[in-house]
Order: sequence, then structure tokens, then C-alpha cells
Amino acid sequence: MTSKNNWLLTAVQMGLLAWSGATWAADQVYVANEGADTVSVLDAASFKTLASVRVGKMPHNVQVSPDGQFAWVTNNGEPGPMSDASAHKGMAPGAHGAMAQPGAVWVIDTGTQAVVARVPVGMHPAHVVVSPDGRLAYVTNGGDNTVSVVDTSTRSPVASIPVGQFPHGLRISPDGKEVYVANLKGGTVSVIDTASQKEVAQVPVGQGPAQTGFTPDGRLAFVSLSQENAVAVIDPATRQVIRKVAVGAVPIQLYATPDSRTLLVANQGARQKPGNTVSLIDLESFKVTNTVVTGAGAHGVVVDREGRYAYVTNTYANTVSVIDVKDRRVVKTVPVGKAPNGISIAP
Repeated sequence: MTSKNNWLLTAVQMGLLAWSGATWAADQVYVANEGADTVSVLDAASFKTLASVRVGKMPHNVQVSPDGQFAWVTNNGEPGPMSDASAHKGMAPGAHGAMAQPGAVWVIDTGTQAVVARVPVGMHPAHVVVSPDGRLAYVTNGGDNTVSVVDTSTRSPVASIPVGQFPHGLRISPDGKEVYVANLKGGTVSVIDTASQKEVAQVPVGQGPAQTGFTPDGRLAFVSLSQENAVAVIDPATRQVIRKVAVGAVPIQLYATPDSRTLLVANQGARQKPGNTVSLIDLESFKVTNTVVTGAGAHGVVVDREGRYAYVTNTYANTVSVIDVKDRRVVKTVPVGKAPNGISIAP
């Protein structure tokens, strides 16, 4: 190779490194503050708060689109007087009492941090996810036992899918073909076929299923069982629970690392006796290998695409804990709004 070619290769490599570094620095973490009617925006590199975005009443969950351009937030419509319905009330049956009016999902432009759309959905929306191709958003409506399907380009509902009793957390399989929905009061996980937009199965899982998840390699699915203090492991091929793993009190959200080797589970506990830990489950042995102490009411959890940091909302402490995944320890605690719940990272 000539010296000229060597110089060109070096220049390209340096350019790629600079581009990669710029992308990393631009990563942002979005936090739904259910008790403050806001979404906090954090810088993923410095852990500093960049913005606080006013949204609708009691924003419960937030999800950044795969292209990183928009953050979708579930809430109960225009802001106004609030009742104390935040923070899951320990995830007992009857939590999240249905609102009198249909809810909404609001859309934040991540470039300007401005709300650019308000989409009506069903009664008491809980969680939202966006399909891998970015075309559709799926929203659980706990108040009417449905999942709304929203066209992200027109920002309008295109389908309403009946599911189990009080659907709450949901996640899309890595191949985009199925949506797993945790039916909090039904004791099941609904499986939605994304081609037909219909429920094709209900998997019995246990008591108080709160949130679902998948390993990135698609080998395993999971659901937190908030009333069993356990996580059910599901084989997506057979749609059967293959084992349960005991974790902390009232587990809520869970998230697998990018290498599909570890599952992080946030243990919220109850308002009277808050939990403050994240359980780390080894996905070969299916044993809890580490327990990291965070803040009171550990609720939402997400892992960055590098697998370097996990971000955990502490509902009763009004903070986000940043966990170094490799070192299994909290490296930063960031104040956010009241009663933080859902959390997502801009890719």
C-alpha cells in the first residue's frame, strides 16, 4: 500500500472515530416524571440535565424512536389539577385507577425538545414502544384493555387491539414480528402479531405481570411479576414459561444488556416500604449474581447501546441512578422531577 493510501486510510479512521465520539456525546436520556407533568432530558455523557419538557397529566412512560428523532410520552391529556395516582401504589391490583377521559401520547422532537404532536389513544395509557422500522407506535391502555396502534408518520391511531386485563408494560421482539404485553390484572402476557395487528396468544405467567422484555438475540423473553417478587422467563418459540427467578420486592421494569448475557431488574417495593435495588440475573445460570443499591422506589431501567451504563428511575427519591454495568455499582445520582417512572435513551 502506498504512503498516500496509508494517509487516506488513517484520515478515514480518524474521521470515523470523531463521528463516533460526536454521536456518543449527543446521546440523551429521557425520563417521564409522573408527579411533575414533565419529561427530564439528561446528557448521557455528562449526566447533566439538559431540559425539562412540559407534557400532559401524569406522564408515565417515554420511548425514543429507533432513529432518535422523537420521544413518545404516554399521559392523560392536557395538564391540570392532579390526583395522587402516581408511582404505581406498589403495583397492587387497583393501581393506576382509570381516568375519566381518554389519554394521549405526546411526541417530543429530540432536536428542539418541543412537543410537536398530541395523539389521542385509549383510557389510561401506560407504556409506549416504537417498531424497529419506526413506522408504528404501540400504546397499552390500562383503562379499556386495549393496545392502540399509531401511525408515526401521520401521528394518528390506525388500530385498537383487545388484549388481557389491564395491559401495562410492552416490548417488541427484536425481529419486529411480535409485541409482548404484560396484563397486570390478567396474569398473562398477550402476544400481538404485527403483520395482522391481532392478539394471537395469551401466555399464563403469574401474579402481577408489569413489564416484558427480550434479549437482543431474540432467544429469551421475560416478564416481571410484581406480586411474586420474581421474573418469569419465556421461550418465544414455544410461548411457554420455562423458569422463574426470584428477585427483590415488587419488580417493575427490566432490560437485557446488548450482549444478551445479563438482565437488569428494578425492584420498586411499596410506598410504605420502598425497594432500592436492581437485581442482575446471569442469563446462562439464571441466577441473581449481583444486587446494586440505587434509590428509593427503583422503577424504570434502560441500558445504553454500548452496554456501559444502565439508568434507573427512583420513583420515591425523585432521582435517576447511573449504574456502571461492568463494575456493578452506582457512579452517579441525578435529581429529576417528581415520581420518575419510564426512561429511554436516544440511540
